[in-house]
Amino acid sequence: VIRAKVVGKKLMKDGPFGTMRYTVKQMKMYRGFQIMPHVQYIYTEASESLCGVKLEVNKYQYLITGRVYEGKVYTGLCNWYEKWDRLTLSQRKGLNHRYHLGCGCKIRPCYYLPCFATSKNECIWTDMLSNFGHSGYQAKHYACIQRAEGYCSWYRGWAPPDKTIINATDP
Repeated sequence: VIRAKVVGKKLMKDGPFGTMRYTVKQMKMYRGFQIMPHVQYIYTEASESLCGVKLEVNKYQYLITGRVYEGKVYTGLCNWYEKWDRLTLSQRKGLNHRYHLGCGCKIRPCYYLPCFATSKNECIWTDMLSNFGHSGYQAKHYACIQRAEGYCSWYRGWAPPDKTIINATDP
């Protein structure tokens, strides 16, 4: 998970459709230090129809998530990427202070009601009921974090979360 500005791009002639290689200037890394301490290139499919993402060169800073495979960072439409200035204040605070508290949690999407958590370390993601994707209110303003005794729940707030209380009023 990085914050980066795209400073170049090149179509690589590998595979049947090619891969786009974006050269990035990494501003900050939020996760993945152990695997790759610095990211210089981001790879994606050349075509959006193959789940490739289109990033603009020298225009915006982006939040980019992905995976590392054979020493290269890959991203696609199924990963979270967004222009940095479109992130909500809650999302920015989440990246810096909250999301790491949910590394032991699993987010279970809810496509239709009723929805239930099947274990104590799950948060039910209800954005899928009204907004297909990660652009809903829950994703923009809440973080799934681990609470008392390993239970996970949604948290929204400015103060550090109280790990001893499970707030059942959050979505």
